[in-house]
Amino acid sequence: MKEEAFAKQGHFHGEDAIWLYSGAYECAILPRLGGNLIAFRDREREYRFLHEPEMDEMEVFKARPIIHGIPVLFPPNRYEDGRFPWNGRIYTLPVNEKHTGNHLHGFLYNIPWEVESHGNKGAEASYVRLKLSFDSSREMYRYFPHTFIFWLEYTLSEKGLQQQVYIRNDGNQPMPCLLAFHTSLNAPFCKTSRPENYLFQITLGQRWELNERMLPTGKHQMLTEQEEAMKGEGAYPFFESMDNHYTAKSQNGRNRAILTDLREQVSLVYDAGASYKQWMIWNNNAKPGFFCPEPQVNLVNAPNIKLPPEEIGLFALAPGELWQETSLLYCIPAKPHE
Repeated sequence: MKEEAFAKQGHFHGEDAIWLYSGAYECAILPRLGGNLIAFRDREREYRFLHEPEMDEMEVFKARPIIHGIPVLFPPNRYEDGRFPWNGRIYTLPVNEKHTGNHLHGFLYNIPWEVESHGNKGAEASYVRLKLSFDSSREMYRYFPHTFIFWLEYTLSEKGLQQQVYIRNDGNQPMPCLLAFHTSLNAPFCKTSRPENYLFQITLGQRWELNERMLPTGKHQMLTEQEEAMKGEGAYPFFESMDNHYTAKSQNGRNRAILTDLREQVSLVYDAGASYKQWMIWNNNAKPGFFCPEPQVNLVNAPNIKLPPEEIGLFALAPGELWQETSLLYCIPAKPHE
């Protein structure tokens, strides 16, 4: 008899968590630690798709909750001197990356989120909906003076893991919608496989040229042979150190990354929504174990770049306006590789 899906309150290495179950899949979300979806697993095959902190790594994780699970970046990545223009004024965020003099990764990834609800969607899916209300009571409001609500909903079924994002501008001024997810994938995700058993594909367009401060110059660079392979048959995720920024270019109507275990003949598909017009790829200085394909709405430092807004994913939410996007993580049998 097929086990029904369910959601429950629990713990992850001593931290409050909401666990979702459906079929062979399970996942865990940490509401108080940035709303991070910290684990996504196939229990039957003992796959761990996301880079999870071990028990003895929890204090390190809490001090730097970026390279595990799926952290929320708002606004994402780097902003020159922590400053950017918007709607006739200059916004100034704290400079928290000293060696570049930039602001990095925003202010939502390390604060508590509210669990609005969790439970079942019928017998085959479980879900959790998180909510974060941002207004003048927040410390960061002085840097980002907008009132908005951010809902983050995860639904787990036998089809996989669905992420739905909703952001509503509750203020009286247009606000920039700047968002990414620092998704950390294990390679290997199967404990009996080796990193060398893995190929990585992604729907890249062009590579952005970055200056010495890791900020886009507005120009593009030629893709290397291995980067071209990532667009096609796939490449080893750790072929060289990557902290690279790319445009997204859909293939067959999909904007996605695929990580394939050639030994297991299984592919993990990360299907990001079409609103994510940029990809960042970071692979921890090419150290095998995990890497981060990061779907990103906007170009790094976008408000400071003099390019058409549509090209760099820069857009506003009008007062009362709601924006939403959906992404999926799921497994399929691997396609044969030569």
